[in-house]
Amino acid sequence: MSQEPSTKDEQLFIYLVGTFQSSAWVALGKAKNPMTDKIERNLDQASFYIDLLDMMQTKMKGNLTEYEEQVLINAISDLKLNYIEEQKKPDESSEPEQETKQSSEDKSGEEE
Repeated sequence: MSQEPSTKDEQLFIYLVGTFQSSAWVALGKAKNPMTDKIERNLDQASFYIDLLDMMQTKMKGNLTEYEEQVLINAISDLKLNYIEEQKKPDESSEPEQETKQSSEDKSGEEE
């Protein structure tokens, strides 16, 4: 996949795929959110961007150059693998609450 986009339309298509892919990486917590400068995970949002790319692949079948098709396939595959990986991880926002709750229970138990 060392070929570079040759036409303006091909360049715009690759840019569009890259935009959705970047947004999905941010939503997966694999890249910093440029607005907050923090790593934030939102799997619903990541799923939305992956679904958009999937829909593009379906709707544009037969209308893409081989290069465009490969870029799209690679982006979707990469994102889906990482999405599955992230789904297996525990929800990070609930972990600190559990630890805090457990700590306060331990302290209250010691005081009795």
